[in-house]
Amino acid sequence: MKPPSLDNQSRTSRRLRIVAGMLFGCLVATGFAADTNSVFLFSFFREPNGQAGLFLTTSTNGLNWTELKPPNGKSFLEPQVGGKLMRDPCLRQGPDGVFRLVWTTSWGRPPVFGYASSKDLIHWSAEQAIPVMEHEPTAGNVWAPELFYDAAKGQWLIFWATTIPGKFPETENSGDHNHRIYYVATKDFTNFTPTKLLYDGGFNVIDATMLADAGKYYLIVKDETKNPVRKNLRIAIGDSAEGPFGPASEPISTDWVEGPTAIKIGGEFYIYFDHYSNPKYYGAIKSTDLKAWHDISPTLSFPKGIRHGTILTVAESVVQPIQNP
Repeated sequence: MKPPSLDNQSRTSRRLRIVAGMLFGCLVATGFAADTNSVFLFSFFREPNGQAGLFLTTSTNGLNWTELKPPNGKSFLEPQVGGKLMRDPCLRQGPDGVFRLVWTTSWGRPPVFGYASSKDLIHWSAEQAIPVMEHEPTAGNVWAPELFYDAAKGQWLIFWATTIPGKFPETENSGDHNHRIYYVATKDFTNFTPTKLLYDGGFNVIDATMLADAGKYYLIVKDETKNPVRKNLRIAIGDSAEGPFGPASEPISTDWVEGPTAIKIGGEFYIYFDHYSNPKYYGAIKSTDLKAWHDISPTLSFPKGIRHGTILTVAESVVQPIQNP
């Protein structure tokens, strides 16, 4: 067999880079870590209204969780920008090892999300308010920003829910707001692409999160329809992290849940959620095929007062200095 030409070698090299990127994307999206001495980490906020800041809890099995104590005794990061709230904190670790955090800064305007970074979860960069909806003067909010590392393109996606009055008249009366999911992309958290629409499934939608598996991208969203009441989780599938995504599935959860965050543990997929109506609790559903789901909420044990956050996998060495200061 003849050796490949330089062009073929170049193409082979590119393919290998793409495959490697896709594998890393799966690790980031599902929470797998290369370090076998790893643990699960969950970021969250507490009421009232998220003024206190960022809280963290850890687990070795994804079921039983132990809260980490902030070095200052208050929280790991107190909100300083936008409306000075820290709701829906989404924490991810990039290929450079740096932790990136985004969060909801207010219920309404200004239409920004909060951003900060850290190498150790103890020392943080200066907080920034990232303006992403200023081009829409009537945009009412920026809710629940979520991070996803798109390894195929070597960039981060940040996506969130916004209501723009009159933008989607067909669902204008479906609830208290009328959200769709928008996004920007960045490689350095300094320069961002123009804001684009990420998902319009034909219904009022908030709290999107993304999971990558076997070359597919699963966008898990909350159907925010109130008239008639839905308030449950659905999944849309795409071939790219930036879509387009197909029709949403039928509901996969009970009603009155929000804040989904997803991970793959072994051969099973978990989606954690915040059941915010009475009885209030933090729960999860589990699946082996991303189609049939069953509720495992009674098996979970979370810190008291936990609200909407995200799960990821980190090296055990990351949390040891916090567990044993």
